[in-house]
Formats: sequence, structure tokens, C-alpha cells
Amino acid sequence: MATAQIKRTTWWERLTERCYAASTPQLVRDVQHEAGTTYQKLLTDLETPLEPGFEREMARQLGVGQPVTFVPSRTLMPVMMQRFGLQDADLAVQPGYGALRDTCNACPVVGHCWQAMRAGADVEECRGFCPNAEAFERRAAE
Repeated sequence: MATAQIKRTTWWERLTERCYAASTPQLVRDVQHEAGTTYQKLLTDLETPLEPGFEREMARQLGVGQPVTFVPSRTLMPVMMQRFGLQDADLAVQPGYGALRDTCNACPVVGHCWQAMRAGADVEECRGFCPNAEAFERRAAE
């Protein structure tokens, strides 16, 4: 009979985890303000893995409009359109493209979208939260 081994965390590990979790919001703000270029690269690079707590906090701060320099239609909209089988270059010349960009830039769930695009969300999941989903589906059907 095999016995299951239980991984027990030490008090030091638990304390370290709690301290990190408690300081993550400030850490993200510090990176944003003291290493702005690096922070912008983290926001626009949807491929590089981030520590989950750090990523969650970045998404939360995006959700409350920070930083104001982030433009969702530049980073997120092209990836979202690919989920629907569209290419940004093809759509950019069509009428109504500006309205799609405006909708994306005013998105109420930009933090959620950012995390979903980083996680490789499929089109089905995207339909559930993207305010441009119906428009993208119509254009993809043309």
C-alpha cells in the first residue's frame, strides 16, 4: 500500500507568501512608476509568462484605468480579432473601424480581456465578455 505524502508548508513559507501577496499591488505600482518602459513592455507582451499574483494585480489595475497610457485597441484588439478569424490590416480600411477601436478603448472589462488574451482564450470565451464580439462575428461572416 502506497502512502500519500502531504506537502506541509512551514510557517516561514506561509509568512513569505502572505507578505508577497500583501505587497504585490505596491510592487506593480512601483514597476509602473519607476520602470515605465519595462512596465509598458509587460503590458503589451501577451506571451511572456508572469507570476500569477503579479499578473492578477496588473489586470486589476488595468480594470480601474491604470495606467492611462495603455491603449487596448493597439494591444488587445488585434489579438481579439484573430480569435474571430479577422486580420487588423484588412479591417482597418473598412468603414466603422474607428468605432470598433473606440469601443475597445472604452472597454469595461479591459483587465479581464488582457488576462484572457494572455491565457489564449478561445472565441467562445471571448464572446462572453468582448463588447465588439457581435461586430467581429458579423465581419467574419462577410
